[in-house]
Amino acid sequence: QVQLVESGGGLVQAGGSLRLSCAASGRTYTIYAMGWFRQAPGKERDFVARISMSGVSTYYGDSVKGRFTISRDNAKNTVYLQMNTLKPEDTAVYYCAADRRRGYNPDYVLSDKYDYWGQGTQVTVSS
Repeated sequence: QVQLVESGGGLVQAGGSLRLSCAASGRTYTIYAMGWFRQAPGKERDFVARISMSGVSTYYGDSVKGRFTISRDNAKNTVYLQMNTLKPEDTAVYYCAADRRRGYNPDYVLSDKYDYWGQGTQVTVSS
């Protein structure tokens, strides 16, 4: 099993920045890639970003490209999401997730392809 714990959420004004962290523990050697998703009230859980644990490959959702950056520190088993130029529409609960599948999988944007999930952290962007 793998446990994921997010932190770093909060309230920020539009145009501001936040950095989310996701600390993994347990059988972390089984993780191939990690992702961030977000879910606003009454909406689907949407893909935000993904990074392979090698750090070679990163992917972003269209709505966050150029504003968010995903990174990882394998020594700390931690993945980060740096969020800049935040907008009110970025308001959501942000979840990190771990994918055990090896290699490139084009369905990485689908939340049901991930094996483990954190509890989520709230991000609220005021206008």
